Amino acid sequence: MDWLFLCKALLLGILEGLTEFLPISSTGHLIVVGSWLEFDSGTGKVFEVVIQLGAIMAVVWLYRMKILHLLQGMLKGNVADLRFAGCVLLAFFPAVIIGVLAIDFIKSTLFNPLVVAIALIVGGVILMLAERHAVEAKITRIEDITWGRALGIGIAQCFAMIPGTSRSGSTIVGGLLAGLSRQAATEFSFFLAMPTMLGAAVYDGYRHRDLLEQNDLWLIAMGFTAAFVTALLVVRALVQFIASHSFRVFAWYRIGLGTLILVLLAFNFSFSANA
Repeated sequence: MDWLFLCKALLLGILEGLTEFLPISSTGHLIVVGSWLEFDSGTGKVFEVVIQLGAIMAVVWLYRMKILHLLQGMLKGNVADLRFAGCVLLAFFPAVIIGVLAIDFIKSTLFNPLVVAIALIVGGVILMLAERHAVEAKITRIEDITWGRALGIGIAQCFAMIPGTSRSGSTIVGGLLAGLSRQAATEFSFFLAMPTMLGAAVYDGYRHRDLLEQNDLWLIAMGFTAAFVTALLVVRALVQFIASHSFRVFAWYRIGLGTLILVLLAFNFSFSANA
């Protein structure tokens, strides 16, 4: 067993759990840090999918009672529960279309540190502006979200396919601009993440199943567990944080990190560990 590679898997799993549900781009962090650590074997494609699945399982666990209540209501034909589930699926649909049509082009063209740096900075500025110019919150409970608002948030989520943009950042900004409170926008982002990330994991995992070897199971198990445990802590902390704070701290972090990456690239710093 390659213990160094196992440690890299653990580090990336923790990084995924830390960043997936914060508006700072988990994919961007994984691209930059994964490139520097040279965690770029064929297994890496499957590994990234699985650790993202570990992060989403943390949200499923934390919201298990709400999910169970929703499913029970849907089975009983409760109109409010059926409408909310429909809004989540409607918001999920734009990402399905863009993902199927353009994901290969996006990954082959945009998955590099330069794009990540630019997207981090632009996204940070947009997050700052969204906080400053957010419309008055008309929706304080995610159950009250409307079809139009859900679709708008789903369209906003599509921008997250650009690495460095952040899926949670895009959907939270979309929610704020659609009139959701910070807490409602964040919670709807969590619920929208469930079908989005689960669908991406199944789709990507199936496409790259031939790259998976039995020797890689330790790496995948390590990364999955690390992402799950870390995401549990982060989601709890984020929900408490947004109750009394704005998202400006994340906006400044994005701008600072993006600027740092650009400076390093300008001085010909290589994100390859052996360079």
